[in-house]
Amino acid sequence: MARETMNSRERFHATFQYGQPDRVFLMSQWTFNDTRERWRREGMPPDQHFNTHFGFDRMETIPLNTGLWPPPETKIIEQTAQWQIVEDEFGGRIKGWSDRELGMSQWLRYPVRDRDSWERLKTRLNPDAPNRYPEYWEDLKRSYRNRDYPLGIHAGSFYGWIRGWVGMEHLALWYYDCPDLVHEMTEYVTDFILRLMDRALNEIPDIDYASMWEDMAMKTGPLISPKLFREFMMEPLKRVTKVLNEYGIEIIMLDSDGNLDELIPLWLEANVNLIIPLEVAAGCDAVRYRQQFGKELRLLGGIDKRVLRDGCTKEDIEEEVMSKADLINEGGYSPWVDHAVPPDVPYENFQYCMDLIHKLCTFV
Repeated sequence: MARETMNSRERFHATFQYGQPDRVFLMSQWTFNDTRERWRREGMPPDQHFNTHFGFDRMETIPLNTGLWPPPETKIIEQTAQWQIVEDEFGGRIKGWSDRELGMSQWLRYPVRDRDSWERLKTRLNPDAPNRYPEYWEDLKRSYRNRDYPLGIHAGSFYGWIRGWVGMEHLALWYYDCPDLVHEMTEYVTDFILRLMDRALNEIPDIDYASMWEDMAMKTGPLISPKLFREFMMEPLKRVTKVLNEYGIEIIMLDSDGNLDELIPLWLEANVNLIIPLEVAAGCDAVRYRQQFGKELRLLGGIDKRVLRDGCTKEDIEEEVMSKADLINEGGYSPWVDHAVPPDVPYENFQYCMDLIHKLCTFV
């Protein structure tokens, strides 16, 4: 018996709550700008919306301002044809490429270096600042009524934000050298995000999911040990997920790169239950994760971007996509290329990958 056609919101819940979707919910693929420019040169229709062309579902996130406000003033202190060094008003210095899109910037000095610099920076993390909610908030709320797409809310970062302010190596030392300060920072972030979300949670009673960002793992494992996770992050994280659950938000999505083997059981314990993007090069295996953690864990990602690049064959792509067929049929999983698609992936290969995914994911 054929399944009835669903809208994106119905499809989202049917996919990740193990229902009977007409097809698997497909989130819009992240790409680099250079990638899309290449695809347009190679035949991607220029007059059709990216999501419409590839058959991605619509999803939205409430546009709350979670950043520093007002934004730190910056100045360029050194410039070449290839890179520039920018300093912010807190003394943070970053060296970034000015002649290319790909390539990570290099921190030369972080904005938070001690308690005094933290006290200065946290004044920009006032959850009640007037710009945290958009001026058109009442109109936005009306637009969300009777929507046919899933709506999410940002729910913070309990390692990633702090690492960005302090630096990975410095934070690793601070866990031992000044643990009270790290606890204080983590609790402040938790209070900030709970206070910030409160109005939205009360005025939009049917939010579909929450999203978090951490990027707390490298290729071979986490950037923080499970022991330190429990000591510094577990209870703050549980405080936030408890509130989300109380407001009926059951799907809590977390984005982290790297190898997540040791982190997933900790996130599950804290009621975080959907993980993205499952980087294959870092050893993340969606099939293995389902076998190991069961249906409590939802998964999004896990298609190896490396099998799509120049020189790869249709057989390579078929093998990668078909390896997820049983997981797709089981539910609670959406196939997605594991992070932003780089510009060494030709349009033909990505289109072929998406054609295979749609074939596997459609049940009507």
